Amino acid sequence: MVGVVRGAGVVVTGAGGGIGAALARRFAAEGARVVVNDLDADKAAAVAEEIGGIAVPGDASSIVGEARDALGGTVDVYCANAGLASGGSEAADEKVWALAWDVNVMAHVRAAHELLPEWLERGSGRFVSTVSAAGLLTMIGAAPYSVTKHGAYAFAEWLSLTYRHRGLKVHAVCPQGVRTDMLAGTGSAGDLVLAPTAIEPEAVADALFQGIEEDRFLILPHPEVAGYYRARAADPDQWLTGMNHIQQKWEAAG
Repeated sequence: MVGVVRGAGVVVTGAGGGIGAALARRFAAEGARVVVNDLDADKAAAVAEEIGGIAVPGDASSIVGEARDALGGTVDVYCANAGLASGGSEAADEKVWALAWDVNVMAHVRAAHELLPEWLERGSGRFVSTVSAAGLLTMIGAAPYSVTKHGAYAFAEWLSLTYRHRGLKVHAVCPQGVRTDMLAGTGSAGDLVLAPTAIEPEAVADALFQGIEEDRFLILPHPEVAGYYRARAADPDQWLTGMNHIQQKWEAAG
């Protein structure tokens, strides 16, 4: 692992707290040079100071150039971690849908557009997409989040199948509940589905590093998600019926 990460130029978006901060700390501990990005400049600065990194605050969609300059001209690992947990149904305002799409999917697309030319020319680069188990399965009460996380997973998958023979490494990190402010904001749906098995952000970082070491695309900090994913693929109607029972339980409780 040291050979992969030590001295590498790493960018982590949404790293002012939660999973992003845990990733930034872990990469720094392994000897990487880390750019800490967050919309909240104070949070980005605090994490960067803690780990000896470089704060580059701002919209994750537009910081690749500045982050590359801060790292001396080269990004080796890009962690597309910034995300938005948008709740609601099909009736959610179109602005909610548009912002979820922009943050959870298009920020990844824009970053890849900026990074891929250099990475493909030199034959190496690593793109880490923080998706969610919702991107493999779904999440009750959160249509914009579920749909856009499916999109984020699909984009990571497409990147991997398209460019892996040209040296691109892609990892899709798909945890269930993680004890962060985002989980706290999911309300009663999160309390029902996610909180009982929630893990610490550091466990997500551990899972990613194990996945990097094993050269795996799909990273499951909650291993049981693999079984859910298989069940969904094997019998979609049975799986949907089971999820609908959870939906009904949630409705009855609230």
